[in-house]
Amino acid sequence: MTQIILRIKRNTFVKSVSVLTLCLCLFLSLCLPDTVLAEEARSQGKWIPLFNGKNLDGWTVKIRGYDANDNFGQTFRVEDGLLKVGYDQYDEFADKFGHLFYKDSFSHYIIRVEYRFTGEQSKGGPGWAFRNSGIMVHGQSPESMSKDQRFPVSIEVQLLGGKGSGKRHTANLCTPGTHVFMKDKLFKPHCTDSSSKTYHGDQWVTVEVEVRGNEIIKHIIDGETVLSYTKPQLDNKDEDAKKLIENGAPIMLKEGTISLQSESHPIEFRKVELMKLKP
Repeated sequence: MTQIILRIKRNTFVKSVSVLTLCLCLFLSLCLPDTVLAEEARSQGKWIPLFNGKNLDGWTVKIRGYDANDNFGQTFRVEDGLLKVGYDQYDEFADKFGHLFYKDSFSHYIIRVEYRFTGEQSKGGPGWAFRNSGIMVHGQSPESMSKDQRFPVSIEVQLLGGKGSGKRHTANLCTPGTHVFMKDKLFKPHCTDSSSKTYHGDQWVTVEVEVRGNEIIKHIIDGETVLSYTKPQLDNKDEDAKKLIENGAPIMLKEGTISLQSESHPIEFRKVELMKLKP
């Protein structure tokens, strides 16, 4: 009888410990900061270079006013192992906004770029485009853009360089033809600053963007999340987005293209790489 009682107590104790362990694991998963969870994701994945350091194989150029793959003025080029955006063959910028699209679409991933602004802005470039570029995610295809369309419908991770003094955040959010949710509410402002510091001069800056389908997108610098939001979606009142919706595109954005911007200020990328994440 004593042995039976001890066995019951032992089994009850083991079950209690198992339940407590499970609860502790759940508690820790909820309490761990985003940076720890992101690091765990990185440790399980593999970085894939999207830019090979030699040429633009795998990329498609789309410049406003020109057909896809017409690289006017060699705006996008590879020199000295760097992916460069330049305007030395332009007389003036004249709203020739451009984008360089990677060939594949993605849903769950982290994209990492190392960039720096250089030189002088192209003549005729808008004032807001001084040291301004971007990484477009969840974007439409270059083939689906109209010839005179300025920007692909997408979520833009805006890259800004400092002006030499004052604050000017980078890894901001802009939403051409899209909206997102912030603090559980539909968020409609076109551009929103991150909490990043300002990067003056021609220094190299590393930005990561963690994209998890329609769930959440995070902008990360030096391992710190400087901006995050959820439920990226098409803006059904935007003319370019309307065309996509009419052609059957879903309102909620779960995947899309990745592209790099040309907005009138020279910029260089020495690394563009991606890590796929499990859905």
